Amino acid sequence: MKVIAFGASSSRASINKQLATYSANLAATTESNIKVEVLDLNDFELPIFSQDKEKELGQPEAAKAFFNKLGESDAIIISFAEHNGSYTAAYKNLFDWASRINQKVFQSKPMLLLATSPGPGGAASVLAAAAGSAPYFAGDVKASLSIPSFFDNFDIENNILTNDAIKQQLLAAITNLTA
Repeated sequence: MKVIAFGASSSRASINKQLATYSANLAATTESNIKVEVLDLNDFELPIFSQDKEKELGQPEAAKAFFNKLGESDAIIISFAEHNGSYTAAYKNLFDWASRINQKVFQSKPMLLLATSPGPGGAASVLAAAAGSAPYFAGDVKASLSIPSFFDNFDIENNILTNDAIKQQLLAAITNLTA
């Protein structure tokens, strides 16, 4: 089973990329048949989507590459950063370009949707939006989990979730994804 994971942020120090990577690697340690590939949104940088840009450029290679990576996977883990209650501009732009290749961006793949933030809200607003919209784009959401107060619940130096209750919730979500 190949799991694609990424943080829906272009920040090089993204806590959501850390969470997505941790979660995918946790899945791989619970089941030996899982291979993980972590994507970096910076590898798929594109001009801001518009119909004019689409007429000018067609379907950019970076959008095709991202869409193909999702298609090559057996499951997808995304951890969403929240900017002003919504998606980051980097993720939304890449998603918009990919949706022009095929509206079924997630290609019926099982998905685990995560979100975290430094504060107590845990990026729950963007997670709710993502979980609500994914089925319209052929996403099979198996589980979602918001992790509040990232720095209180995650040891960055050792790259581990320190809150046992949240870790159990994450393990249950991973089980739903890989079942």
